[in-house]
Amino acid sequence: MLKAGVAIILAALGASASAADITVSAAASLTNAFKEIGAAYEKEHAGDKVQFNFAASDPLVQQISQGAPVDVFASADQDAMDKADHQKLLAPGTRRNFASNSLVLIAPQGGKAPVRSLNDVTQAAVARITIGNPASVPVGRYTKAALENARLWTAVAPKLILGTSVRQCLDYVARGEVDAGFVYATDAAIVRDKVNLVATVPTDTPVTYPIAVIAAGPQAAAGRRFADYVLSPAGQAILAKYGFGRP
Repeated sequence: MLKAGVAIILAALGASASAADITVSAAASLTNAFKEIGAAYEKEHAGDKVQFNFAASDPLVQQISQGAPVDVFASADQDAMDKADHQKLLAPGTRRNFASNSLVLIAPQGGKAPVRSLNDVTQAAVARITIGNPASVPVGRYTKAALENARLWTAVAPKLILGTSVRQCLDYVARGEVDAGFVYATDAAIVRDKVNLVATVPTDTPVTYPIAVIAAGPQAAAGRRFADYVLSPAGQAILAKYGFGRP
């Protein structure tokens, strides 16, 4: 009995020693899916706790470069992850693509402006259009490139209301503060009762999401466990539930 008791105590101590508080900085569009992934991960890894910081990808890179104690970074495009890579912020060999998405044009339900196709964004009646700031928000970069390819950028540029994240753009449209906006399909899906999906917008560069462990993260081993879980069948199933595609 004594040996059994000691074994139980040692097992408990071992579990406690391996438990970790994992900090994950992730693109704003991942908010809903990652919160569920975090909860599922915690159930399977007793003692581990996952804390999230959601924002536009570029500001997250800046925070990490300035010393924020982050274990895992998940970006909404390759450019932001490239910036982290060039600054040698990533643990070597940990960068992997884990999801895909698509760019869509949406309009508020009950909006007065006639937005029924991509070309309608040039109409005079469509006066306010929101996109993520291309300088810091991946969805803004995808949008600018798509509009330039469609030869619509020059006509649309004076109408733009720049958002600090894709979720801010989504909020602008859902509240009817703009006539149209460009977000990801997964974002539009969470407010189906407030926005109309007008069109899926082709992008030359596929909308793919990379994830990596941060080299200076305080919980490197736990960060790897979480990143692995995101790519596991369980993590992929949750991402699919929220409309994300395979990488």
